[in-house]
Parts: sequence; structure tokens; C-alpha cells
Amino acid sequence: MKKLIYYAGVMTVIIMLLPMIIVRSCGPAPVPEPKDEAEPVKICEISVYNHLTGVTERVDLEEYIKCVLAAEMPADFDMEALKAQAVAARTFAYGRISGVYRSKQGVHDGIDVCTDSGHCQAWMSKESAMKRWNILFASRNWARISKAVNETRGIIAVYEGSVANTLFHASSPGRTENAEDVWSGKSVPYLISVESSGDEASKGYITSVAVSVGELSEKLNKTYPHAELEGDITEEIEIIDFTAGGRVKTLRVGSITMKGTEFRSMLGLRSACFKIDFIDDDLMRITTTGHGHGVGMSQWGANALAKTGGTYREILRHYYTGIDIIGISDYEAIAKPN
Repeated sequence: MKKLIYYAGVMTVIIMLLPMIIVRSCGPAPVPEPKDEAEPVKICEISVYNHLTGVTERVDLEEYIKCVLAAEMPADFDMEALKAQAVAARTFAYGRISGVYRSKQGVHDGIDVCTDSGHCQAWMSKESAMKRWNILFASRNWARISKAVNETRGIIAVYEGSVANTLFHASSPGRTENAEDVWSGKSVPYLISVESSGDEASKGYITSVAVSVGELSEKLNKTYPHAELEGDITEEIEIIDFTAGGRVKTLRVGSITMKGTEFRSMLGLRSACFKIDFIDDDLMRITTTGHGHGVGMSQWGANALAKTGGTYREILRHYYTGIDIIGISDYEAIAKPN
């Protein structure tokens, strides 16, 4: 009797436990505990001269790009536009790190880049960016900036095996500019005039400023001290021709013939796409369209392309004709074969 009870108990245990064993063995494997991920390997560092504080720091390239992106482009732009800007900024910076391009002598010799947008790229610290943004959106904005940089980590633009000089500007008046029409020198195959749509959405796309004849004469005499201005200056201004991008290429003021870019720089205009009207004998109105030098990627144009479904790669290839988009490690493997 005892044996019968014993065997009955054993069979009961087997009958109850066997299905559980079978189910567990056939079901999904248990999820392992998440492991702490190692810190991403730093691709490289960059030396940055802060032109406001006079301090130079070496920082991780990707962290530097986040601070450039925060300063250069509105954080609420489409994500693909932010990614395009991140790649353009990274390529610009890497070109200086690798020595393919060098900054103007005497500005920050021996240092890769500075924080002056008029010379290199705009830059602001994360703390400054968070203070500038509305407190309700600051965290969200930084998360978007970080996402754009992280998802393009280490990616740059190259042209025929060399790092591209990915210049960019705020907005264009319908077309970007040929590099040689802005800066004297050889043409750059990937920095040519292309269509740019949607720029008119930018703030201050069309802007007018009043300049007195006296102010113009004073600046002309300072810029061209040996030139002689005779007669009524209001009758001595003539736009001679335009660039492929629709900006003033050459104009004449009295006996002085100058580039539209020189006139823009002399008066601090937003663009070399301008027209001149005289309000009276002593005052003229200069109306500009677009903002910036006009070469390379238009930031507002990039945002417009992104809104119509363009990816960051498509945006970059539109504004930088014929480029390839690759990782820094792939570039270095090609540029420096073992």
C-alpha cells in the first residue's frame, strides 16, 4: 500500500511538472539583464579658439559639432535639415583638423577653428544654448540637436577622394553662388550655382536699409583713398552685371569699379543681391534679398527640401555637386593606405 501511494505521488509530480518544463524550453529565451554600454570611441578631437574669451580648448569633435549646430541652425528645423547641417559642419571642421584647409594666417595660427562665424563657424556652449531657448523647449531642442549629430556620427562629405570645403549660408535669392564669383580664385566643381527654393520663409529675407550719400562717400574714400569722386554721386552709381546666382557681380560708383561683394562688405549688407533706390538727393535705400555669401548649402533651402521629403544625403548632394558621403574612418583608410 505504501509503495502504491509512493508511486502515485511520483506520477502526480511528473504529470504536473512535465508540461511546465516543456513550455519553458519551447518559449522565448529569458531576457538578459541590460549591460552598461561602453562609451563610444572618440573619432578625434579638435582645438577651438573662443574669440570672445580668448581661451583655446581641445574637445571631442562630435561634442563640438553639437555646439555648432545649436548656434548655426534653428533647433526646430526638420530633422533631415539638422542632419545635413551637422555633416556640413563636421566636414568643415575635419578639413581643418586634417590640414586639407587652413585658416587665414594671423587669425588663430596653430588652432583648428575659432568660434567667430565670420571666420569659421558659429559656436555656443550647451549652457548658453539652453539659456537662449525658451525654458519649455530647451531640453527638447538639445535632444534634437544631439539626435542629428549622433545619427550622422563621423560622416563627412568628400569630392574625388579629398575632404570637401562645405561652406554654407543662411538663405539664397533663388539660387546659390559660384565660389569664384564670391572669392577670387579657381572655380570649385562642387561649389557651383544651383537652385534653392523655400528660402523666402526666412526672417529678414528681404531687408531695406537707408544709407546717406555722405556715409557712402566717407566709406568709399576710406576703402579707396586714391580714388576721386566727382559730381553728384546719386548719378554715378551703376550696376554693371550679375552673377549666375543673381547677385551683383560688378558695379561702378563714379570712377571706382568694384565687386558686389566688396560693396556688400563695405556697407555691412546682408547679401550681395541688392538694388539701390534714391529716396532724395541725400539718402538712398538699399534692398537686399537673402542672407550670407551664397556659396554652398542654404540652410533655409535645406529645411525646405527636408519638408518635402528630402533626406540629409539628398540635401547635401543637391547643394554640393558631385560629392560622396562617407565615414571619417573610411576616408582615412583611403587617404592613408596601410
